[in-house]
Amino acid sequence: MIKPERLKKGDTVAVISPSWGGPSVFPNVYEDGLNFLENELCLNVKEYPTARANDVFLKNNPIVRAEDINNAFADKEVKAIFVSIGGDDSVRILPYLDKNVIINNPKILMGYSDTTTLLTFINQLGLVSFHGPVIMSGFAQADRFPERFKDHVKEMLFDPAKEYFYRGYDQYSEGYEDWSKPQIEKLKQRKPSEGWKWLQGKDIVNGELFGGCIEVLEFMKGTVFWPKKDFWNNKILFFETSEDKPSPTQVKYMLRNYGMQGVYDRISGILFGRARDYSKEEKEQLEQNIIEIVSKEFNKQDLPIVTNMDFGHTDPQIILPLGINAEIDCIDQTIQLVESPLE
Repeated sequence: MIKPERLKKGDTVAVISPSWGGPSVFPNVYEDGLNFLENELCLNVKEYPTARANDVFLKNNPIVRAEDINNAFADKEVKAIFVSIGGDDSVRILPYLDKNVIINNPKILMGYSDTTTLLTFINQLGLVSFHGPVIMSGFAQADRFPERFKDHVKEMLFDPAKEYFYRGYDQYSEGYEDWSKPQIEKLKQRKPSEGWKWLQGKDIVNGELFGGCIEVLEFMKGTVFWPKKDFWNNKILFFETSEDKPSPTQVKYMLRNYGMQGVYDRISGILFGRARDYSKEEKEQLEQNIIEIVSKEFNKQDLPIVTNMDFGHTDPQIILPLGINAEIDCIDQTIQLVESPLE
């Protein structure tokens, strides 16, 4: 895998809106996110044309959104690219991305949700990409997160180690207060974490991280941008669900499709982010459905499966680098990166 260079204080980073034009609708939230980059991470922000562009304009112009991505990768001044927010149609920009520009100018690209299309596209080119918080949902609320969140971002993007053990957070929040109104408290009520759920697996396994929002990955299935069969070899596949809240039954159908592609015969393990807005009963049903598909229908009783992890659409979330080797230890119940994600 091609690893981007690590960040350092004073670096210039690009901000783009490859999906929804959220900054044009809620500029106050967007500005809070930029303040985190500038004041907490000590980075210089370079906003590209799509960053604050009108949401209707962006919806109607996927080529313009792709041009911002191409230009940000080609820009020698830019060391990383951060996404403003997700959306639902970034798959439309994939045909217009310049593969050669991206490969020849490796740099950090981080996002989640609809940015899954970009992360997986770039990862299949052989470049490490980063599933993690974005400007408006994650960075804008960082002053309400534990200090450990800021430390985690710095440890992943500025000073990555050769080995890194992930830890869950004691509390989490599902969504935000009304962005159209000034709020003293930016997060919805915090809830105590139930911890990660180790559904099955007895051994220690290794593999390259790959995955993203399970619904967004559905947008890519059947297209030329879907991974080839051999790509799945020795992957640790991770999924998260969006605020649209697909039902446990819908997730079951999606997982069955992976089984029919033979993916479970090739991967090393499965990680699931905490499902947003699920009741206790729905979380239990989701876990039952995962076991029903993977363990029973496709006979993979030994494949490690961990759910309710701190990534995806609940806050705060951990950063997962696609293409980096990780270890799932089912004996000691730990998950760690076993190589640095950056040069």
